[in-house]
Amino acid sequence: MTQTPDPANTARPHGTDDARDPDRATPHPDRPAEGAAGQDPATSAATQGVAIKAMTQGQLVRRRFFRHRGALAGMTGLLFVLVLSFSSIGIGPIPGWWDKSFTATATSVDGGRMTLDLLPSFVDGDGFAFGEHPFGQDDIGVDYFAKTMRGAQQSIIIAFTVGIVATGVGAVIGAFAGFFRGWVESVLMRFTDVMITIPVLVIAAVLGRRFGSLGIGVLAVVLGLVTWTGLARLVRGEFLSLREKEFVEAARAMGASSGRIIFRHILPNTLGVIIVSATLAVAAAVLLETALSYLGFGVRPPDTSLGQLISQYQSAFLTRPWLFWWPGLFIVMIALSVNFVGDGLRDAFDPRQTRVRA
Repeated sequence: MTQTPDPANTARPHGTDDARDPDRATPHPDRPAEGAAGQDPATSAATQGVAIKAMTQGQLVRRRFFRHRGALAGMTGLLFVLVLSFSSIGIGPIPGWWDKSFTATATSVDGGRMTLDLLPSFVDGDGFAFGEHPFGQDDIGVDYFAKTMRGAQQSIIIAFTVGIVATGVGAVIGAFAGFFRGWVESVLMRFTDVMITIPVLVIAAVLGRRFGSLGIGVLAVVLGLVTWTGLARLVRGEFLSLREKEFVEAARAMGASSGRIIFRHILPNTLGVIIVSATLAVAAAVLLETALSYLGFGVRPPDTSLGQLISQYQSAFLTRPWLFWWPGLFIVMIALSVNFVGDGLRDAFDPRQTRVRA
């Protein structure tokens, strides 16, 4: 006797399951299907229609930096000082829009008082006025605005030169110490430790007294050669971590030389640390140059700098305070602006930074 097969247990032809089983039917267009990884339908629906744009590391860094309010304020302040100081009195053979020189003497007007008036007319009746000598005049009648702009120029040039030199030396020493290890690391790091034990201001004062008379270029290079130690230790730590990565082993297997691995493969991956440290080195160099010039070991007359102006007119603090305050104000503006930019760069390059500041 032939047994009739049970329809429920009868195998259906391939491709007909979804048509006969309502539970396995094709989802309705309005009902999102469950993902292959078991994603919740509600979560999948929430992501529908959302445009996802891939961003490179550089784009992420720029996005974080330009959303950092402190960094934008610092960059604005730094650009303001740069444009004002270099465009007003010019530099070298390039003239500026200010018609007075930082070396030309003249008859003092109203005892050398400031002619700059920032108060509106409803406060003092005079309104805003720039005047002939906005920052006043010094003891021999030199326009103090031109003199302050010259000091700002010199301090900025020295600070950025120190930052570039210190960054280059520190990056190379740290890279070689972290990559080669062994006796190379021991020699370089022990030399770095010796440099760290000597106070920077002391060694900078000794070298500044010896080389300060040779010009700001030589002085800046000398200061850069004694301020690289912190960056060298940071770069060494980065290299110790990166030298064991797979892309370095792949470069070795392909026959790349040590120099190529250092400068083409590992060093670009440490740019975040290097850029941030270089920015902070510039801010520290501004204060270091100010301290040296204040002590008489930095920029020498007849040239001038912001630190030298403060040192020269500190005795006029009570009688003519504007001779003291204007250089001090520009020192604070430059140092704070560079520090704010460095803070923004640190947050932008930090891979752990997941929150973008509004």
